[in-house]
Amino acid sequence: MLALSGLVILALVRRQTGTEGLLVGFGLAVLPVPWLMAAFRWLDRVEPGPWRNLVFAFAWGACAAALIAIVANSFATKWIATATADPAGADTLGATVIAPIVEESAKAAAVLLVFLFRRRDFTGIVDGVVIAGITATGFAFTENILYLGTAFGADQVTGGRGIASVTAATFFVRVVMSPFAHPLFTVLTGIGFGIAALSAQRQHARRVLLPLCGLLLAMGMHAFWNGSSTFGPYGFFAVYGGFMVPAFALVTWLAIWTRQRELRTVRAELPAYVLAGWLGPGEPFALGSMRARRMAREYARHHFGGRPAAQTVARYEACATSLAFLRHRGRRGRAGADFVVRERELLTELWAHRAMARPALEYAARASAQMPLHWAAAPPAYGYPAAPFPAYNPYRT
Repeated sequence: MLALSGLVILALVRRQTGTEGLLVGFGLAVLPVPWLMAAFRWLDRVEPGPWRNLVFAFAWGACAAALIAIVANSFATKWIATATADPAGADTLGATVIAPIVEESAKAAAVLLVFLFRRRDFTGIVDGVVIAGITATGFAFTENILYLGTAFGADQVTGGRGIASVTAATFFVRVVMSPFAHPLFTVLTGIGFGIAALSAQRQHARRVLLPLCGLLLAMGMHAFWNGSSTFGPYGFFAVYGGFMVPAFALVTWLAIWTRQRELRTVRAELPAYVLAGWLGPGEPFALGSMRARRMAREYARHHFGGRPAAQTVARYEACATSLAFLRHRGRRGRAGADFVVRERELLTELWAHRAMARPALEYAARASAQMPLHWAAAPPAYGYPAAPFPAYNPYRT
């Protein structure tokens, strides 16, 4: 269905911009995409989400959400123009009211689907921010193709060239100045879903109202941004400098603070598994530091067999992080009914990869924090047993 939506979008954009406009718009619109994707992937490095979720989110934004927005916005604007006999007023109303409601709802649908059907991968605010941001990046990519291709077609008619062209002006405003606009709007929806994911299952009202509040905030910010051109000749720049940039800085700070909080959670929750013998004594420290994680992967790549070894360590790191978050939710009464089953799955996978990952992480812990070398030997003071199953093992039968 997403592929079909993509084909329909391609045909609609080509009909409006022409083949040359489509190619030019595509070439210019793709420029900010790698940077935005890299930023969201960096944010997601503590507990990386599956690639299938990210691909789905981008495809939904670029294809399904864009198609819904084009069809719904055009229909609503034409209906308002016919009903009021005021085309100019209909365009303004469509941009400031209809478009924010339609577009943010269409993008929020991707976050809702991942929240409902990939619930195991959606555990907090960072997951909501990443899924929402990547969905909005895909949507902005398709929208930029349309705007830039249309601008190029106008320049072909009027003979506009260089910096004075409509294409250059559109590129500067949409790609240089505000590539973060759509991701910023939709991230508010993602934050609402992320807080809902942290809520206990019995808190039904909170789990419903928080995403709706995030969606309403996204619509409001989107409407304020679209309406900035009606605030006078300098309205756009006033809204951009006085509202959009501070809001972007605030959301960025919140996302980075949440990421650091996740690392603190890893360092706080995993020592329990050290005492139980599932992890080495230096691993909680290493797994709670992105620098140490990177060092462990590098160590594995150089000493244990190249890239496959590094991928094994990365998988071990992701499982350990998921285990820490699962335990954190369990202690707060927010884990699901499958807590024990999920914990067992993660511990089993950790144990399967321990031979390669444990030496790499112990090395990274010592190298990054100048820990005593005897930590790698797991001294008796930590109660780390040599047997495959420790003395304290709730799963032993």
